This record gives sequence, C-alpha cells and structure tokens, in this order.
Amino acid sequence: MTMKRRLGALLAVGLLLGFGATAQAGATLDKVKQNGQISCGVPTGIAGFAAPDSQGHWAGFDIDICRALSAAVFGSADKLKYVPLTAQQRFTALQSGEVDILSNNTTYTLQRDTALGLNFAPVVFYDGQGFMVAKKLGVKSAKELNGATVCVQPGTTTELNLADYFRANKMEFKPVVIEKRDENLNAFFSGRCDVFTSDASALNADRLSQAPNPDDYVILPERISKEPLAPVVRQGDEEWDDIVRWVVYALIEAEEKGITQKNVDDMLKSDDPNVKRMLGVTPGMGKALGLDEKWAYNAVKLVGNYGEIFDRTLGKDTELKFDRGLNNLWTKGGLLYAMPIR
Repeated sequence: MTMKRRLGALLAVGLLLGFGATAQAGATLDKVKQNGQISCGVPTGIAGFAAPDSQGHWAGFDIDICRALSAAVFGSADKLKYVPLTAQQRFTALQSGEVDILSNNTTYTLQRDTALGLNFAPVVFYDGQGFMVAKKLGVKSAKELNGATVCVQPGTTTELNLADYFRANKMEFKPVVIEKRDENLNAFFSGRCDVFTSDASALNADRLSQAPNPDDYVILPERISKEPLAPVVRQGDEEWDDIVRWVVYALIEAEEKGITQKNVDDMLKSDDPNVKRMLGVTPGMGKALGLDEKWAYNAVKLVGNYGEIFDRTLGKDTELKFDRGLNNLWTKGGLLYAMPIR
C-alpha cells in the first residue's frame, strides 16, 4: 500500500470512529452568531425534559438548558432551533455539525468522552436506570424478571446496562429493540413486552404522561446504573466548550447565591464580590468567554437559576413531582457544585 493510500485508509477509519469530528468543530460561536441561532439537539419527546405542546412549542428541563445558553450568547432565550433526535441519531448529528449542542438526556461515559470526538459539559441531572412493569404481573423486584421480554432503545447505555445486569444476576431476557421512544413505549403499553427500561426519571415521566392508566404500572425499586446526564459538544472547539460549561455552572451558582429571576436586578447591588463578578458588575468574566459581561445575568434573568428550572419543569408542583434528591445543591445534601466563577 502506498503512503497516500495508507493515509487515506487511516482517515477513513478515523471518520468511522468519530475521530474526524474534531476537524469539523471549528469556531462554533462564530457559526451560531452568523446563523443568529443555536441548533440544539433534544430528545424526541420525554415529558418534563423535552416535548412540544399542541402548538409545537418545546418546553422542559433540557429545553431550558438550551434557552439559558441562548440567553448567555444572544441576550435572548429564544434564538434556538430545536432538532429532535433519537439515541441512535444524536451523536452523528453533533459530529457532523447538524447541531451545535446536545441537550438530550445523554449519559456521560468514558467511551463517549474519548472515542466519539465529543466533550461533556457538567452533569445537569443525576439519574439511574430502572424498570417499569405492569402492576398485574405482581413483580416486586428486578430480580424476579428472569425470562422477561424487555423493550429497550438501541444506541443507549440503557441497552448495555440491561445486558450487564441480567448477565451478572444469571438471568435471561428477550430484548425488543425499537429505536423511536414513542414506538417503544407503545409496544410496552400494548403488552408486546413485559418490561420497559430507561432512566428512572424518564420512566416516571412516561408512566404519568403516556400510560393509558398510570396506576396500572409500577417502577421497580432497583437502580442498576449511574446515569449522569450532561450536555454534549464537539471536541476541538474549546471556546464553545467553555461557554456551555460555565453557563451550566452559572445556573448552579446562582441558586447557591440566592439569585433568582425576580431578584437578579436587585442582586446587581450586592457587595458579594463573587456575585458582582458573575453578574458582570465587576467586568472580566464575559471577556474571558468571548461573551457580553451580562452573560450570566441574562441566563438567570431570562430563564432562571438551576432550582427554578428544575421546579418549573420537573418539581413537586408539576405533574411529575420529582424530588430534588441527588440533584440538589451540595449545601443541601445533593451533588450539584459549581466551579468558582473568578
């Protein structure tokens, strides 16, 4: 093989593995400013996280993460194009440049972080995989699922964890693999499979919003994995990576500092040097990110802090009634901890 052909073959292999994606990353901030919008890859529909209403307006936790990013970049929370993507589609869409960010209930793993040409922002939701079954089956534990048929989406950590769990517990199962989530759920609710498996938060959302009668279904107590969900960007564009990362931190830090949509203007008068830096009263943080000094102020003013986003989309006053649990601030026993904005 000639040197030219050898290099060509290596490039082809790199592209197949996703390594070539970094070459396409480029200056994403320049691209989104030129386009006047951020292309945000979101789930095809998970209640509380990302779903369109009857008028086609998207709402949910994942959506608000994108809205906060838009607010930081543009001073408007609505400079967004939402691109619904299945688990199978999402990484290719990001690698190819079709979307600028995934806010798509994506689990942060070593292989995804290293082999796909991607970077993960800070975790925005700590979750774990569970199982949902029909109450009439009388199943009380996942350990009773030997021989069950299980509906699962391909291209997910869910699919891998499922196989690992059954193998580790010396049980057998028959997978029913369907790519689109709504079709997967329909198969489960119609009785085509005994079990539906996904992140526990999504299971609860699906049970309440999609089941013909939510009370007919139960979520088993076991959590068989850690599922740290985070926004994802392409490798090779550190500027954009930094922007996404620090917008997430700003949402968390704002909650810790008591900065809300309602009081953010009053907080501009705060004597706390950390607050002054974050809100742009003391300049420098915006310049470091290539953004306006009011980047964090705009994110909180237009979208809210992390706690406000959680409460509005997933919290106790919503249909889903999620407890903060691990997704609380570190000062309240949770895992959320922002790096210093200084």
